[in-house]
Amino acid sequence: MSGRTDHLRQLDKAHLWHPFTQMKGWTESEYDPLIIASGSGVILTDTEGNSYLDGNSSIWTNIHGHGHPTINAAIKNQLDQIAHCSALGFSNEAAILLAEKLAGLFPENTLTKVFFSDNGSTAIECACKMAIQYRQLSGQGNRNSFIAFGGAYHGDTMGAASLGGIGVFQDRFSANGYHVHRIENPGELEALPPATLESVNGLIIEPLIQGAAGMRTWPAGMLKSLREWCDRHNIFLILDEVMTGFGRTGKMFACEHEEVIPDFLCLAKGLTGGYLPLAATLTSDRIYDAFLGEYEELKTFFYGHSYCANPLGCAAALGSLQVFEEKNVLESLPSKIETFASILREVVDRCPHFGELRQVGLIAGIDLVDARSGEALDWKAETGARVCRAARKHGLLTRPVRDTLTLMPPLAISENQISRAIDALEKATHDVLG
Repeated sequence: MSGRTDHLRQLDKAHLWHPFTQMKGWTESEYDPLIIASGSGVILTDTEGNSYLDGNSSIWTNIHGHGHPTINAAIKNQLDQIAHCSALGFSNEAAILLAEKLAGLFPENTLTKVFFSDNGSTAIECACKMAIQYRQLSGQGNRNSFIAFGGAYHGDTMGAASLGGIGVFQDRFSANGYHVHRIENPGELEALPPATLESVNGLIIEPLIQGAAGMRTWPAGMLKSLREWCDRHNIFLILDEVMTGFGRTGKMFACEHEEVIPDFLCLAKGLTGGYLPLAATLTSDRIYDAFLGEYEELKTFFYGHSYCANPLGCAAALGSLQVFEEKNVLESLPSKIETFASILREVVDRCPHFGELRQVGLIAGIDLVDARSGEALDWKAETGARVCRAARKHGLLTRPVRDTLTLMPPLAISENQISRAIDALEKATHDVLG
């Protein structure tokens, strides 16, 4: 270990508080944090010169690989002009062009308006606050609750967390946030009494697959049926495509698989290709028009952040969309997805420690189980985390959801690299579990 790496680890333990991390274990003297120094394509390199496949797209964000020349150039060109300017009372070319591009990804006259923020949580907050204010402005102020699903994850800000259905993220703050009717499956919607339905503003869901729940997939046709149900009951459909957007499922957006257009679409993570923080909430003219009025009417959407529509983030997003167009990224995915699915099935069939496999596009989750009984492991043993740490010596970086091993590589991954990543996960599992 180099002296520089050792020094950085000491400084990290002294000052950094890491997200979703029990810092007691992190700061113990025998634990050596991995420090990433560089990235190229789908390969990350640490400060000791060790290289790894980026098996979770740097926490589900990277799309085209690290150091992509087109996105790099877009950011550098923007940097030569201006790095940041306010979107409060001003505008900038990159934000204008990106809003046009995003709206143009959907059928004409559908999702025509784009509100930029910073991250997935704020994209969700924007959608919910817009929905609530819309109801107030249109004489439906009683519609102030939301329907959300068990196992859902919609972010960590107070409002977004209250929509979530995973106890570890939500329980401590359940007395705060939005009023939520939580259901486990669409069948429960029919049991909701009329008085409840009349109070519901919107229904929110991660389409096709829930990420933080352990890559839990939804049945085919469910999204379309939810759209129809929401229309019947005058309830907004809010889609959280923070994880599933920008090619992850094989199409640009997950909602395209069932030809569904939501009332609000929330984007972040892959929006900039995994380069810079940026989020977007897309909605319709119908919603937008309700906020129009004279200054003294106070219909304005009073929401925003200092870095909303920041030029560098918007430039990176434009660069990412340029790569999609010029490199025919979506057209390249079916072959990769088939390879991904085929190798995963083979590995799950032969490895006794692997239970259920769930996969959509280039997103997958594999449950670790007891090899004898097939039952779930004790989550307190942190087996998933130990397997992912063991995968490092086989050249793979990824992160589990408890005892669900997850893989979500950049779309730029090759079929050979897909095979290597899955092989590394299998070898790491045998290293830990025998």
